[in-house]
Amino acid sequence: MTPLLSLVVDMALLTWVSLMVASMLRSEGWTPAGRKLAMGNRDNLPPPSPLAGRADRAARNTVENFVFFAVLAVVAHLAGAESPRVLLGAEVFFWARLVYLVIYYAGVPVLRTVIWAIGVVGLAMIVSALL
Repeated sequence: MTPLLSLVVDMALLTWVSLMVASMLRSEGWTPAGRKLAMGNRDNLPPPSPLAGRADRAARNTVENFVFFAVLAVVAHLAGAESPRVLLGAEVFFWARLVYLVIYYAGVPVLRTVIWAIGVVGLAMIVSALL
């Protein structure tokens, strides 16, 4: 597997972890009542705590951004355009997303947006290498 495709797999795992963290925080899955709620249909979820709300929003944003990243990375791979610029863009994107999740969970608003923008720069690096 190429380094670029490895980053796609890593990003898929990070996205899955963010979704699981959000789900566990929302249902309080570490408690007996939370486990029961998490294993059910989740029809009557309690209102989210501030942390659970941030984790949910961060997970949704991660899914949205992963779609763009995966498409660009797979196109680069299929086009045989796995240049150092593409790989660097993918690495910037991945690490920015990891930091983004931590910052979002911590509730740091302005820095969160700056880190998100760095991830977008990583995507732009991939796009610029494909054009």
